[in-house]
Amino acid sequence: MCGGAASATAAGIHEAWKLARLTRRKQPSPRVGFVRDERGATAVELALIGIPLIGVLVAALQTAIIFFYDQAIQTVTNTAARQIMTGSVQTQALTQSQFQTVVCNAASGIFPCAGLMVDVQSATSFSTLNTASITPTFNSNGVVNNMNFSPGAQNAAVIVRVMYDWPVFGGPLGLGLANQANGTRLMVGTAVFKTEPY
Repeated sequence: MCGGAASATAAGIHEAWKLARLTRRKQPSPRVGFVRDERGATAVELALIGIPLIGVLVAALQTAIIFFYDQAIQTVTNTAARQIMTGSVQTQALTQSQFQTVVCNAASGIFPCAGLMVDVQSATSFSTLNTASITPTFNSNGVVNNMNFSPGAQNAAVIVRVMYDWPVFGGPLGLGLANQANGTRLMVGTAVFKTEPY
């Protein structure tokens, strides 16, 4: 009885030793295990692909917003310029600040009035009209100080420009959308026309 129990115990120890030996063989060395381990691969792949993907999405969203507001400022410009083209501004003898209010009313809810800049120039013909690009300059209080206001008379050639400094966010993800030294984008709506005989 005693001998049978001893042999059973010896057999159990032998089996346990074989099992431990097999388990040891199946476990790779730490170096091989690190190379073969794929548990964190998805997280690493997401980090490698996710960052550029988010950058592309931010750039695409910002570009779409800028295109939308570029079109909006052009619509505001056309609406306000029509008041000059039909002679409404001239017959009412509106001042520059009053015409700025006309522009602000056309832009209500789209652009803050304080940020809108309006330049109106006229000439006797289109060939003498100053259509050179304009760069706003600001005084020490941050108020633009080089905008003109000359709506012209009947049958005059007129150029109306409405501008707004749009903030560009995202730093390097802005992808060259900023066109001003301060990192903003100067949006410009332009209308060139001949005033009607009023």
